[in-house]
Amino acid sequence: MVKRTSEQAAGTRDAILAAARPLFASEGYAQTSLAGIVAAAGVTKGALVHHFGNKEGLFLAVWKQLQIEMDLEARDGAIAARSKTDPYAAFLAGCRVYLAWSRRPDYQQVVLVDGPAVLGMERWHQLDFELGSENMTRGTDFLARHGHFPLRLSKSAAIMLQGALNGAGFALSSGSPGITEAEAFETFERLLRGLR
Repeated sequence: MVKRTSEQAAGTRDAILAAARPLFASEGYAQTSLAGIVAAAGVTKGALVHHFGNKEGLFLAVWKQLQIEMDLEARDGAIAARSKTDPYAAFLAGCRVYLAWSRRPDYQQVVLVDGPAVLGMERWHQLDFELGSENMTRGTDFLARHGHFPLRLSKSAAIMLQGALNGAGFALSSGSPGITEAEAFETFERLLRGLR
């Protein structure tokens, strides 16, 4: 009986997330109502509160879900792009995935538009860093160990490169004039390869 109850709870949680994600993406945080989410999920408001606490808690879960999915795709892209002749290839492939995601409407709205407004910029940066720093540091460590820049600078390089990618993502999501995804990637590649 306990197993069935935990499975039901997980199913309810998944149903709420599945209902909330497209609403947050299409309507935005402010226009998405809890009543609309529970109606779409076919659950009670009490179930939503039980699993997520409140609207912000549910939004954070959707934000993390999108970030984790992007991160997994970036890792897969990096693994697929490993090259014996170009030590930068894997790192750049993962970064290219991020730039592509920053143009996706759901990622733009939830992560890049509403994320800083709902979570606050400081918390957004902290959560983003916690989720993305492992990949960035793995990439900079690899490049430093292969002599492309000093190992002692690996951590600071990871932080600064992650900041550069986030800046490009924000610019792409806001439709800033004068920047395209291809130009952002080329600029980032020049920046990365220029580290010495």
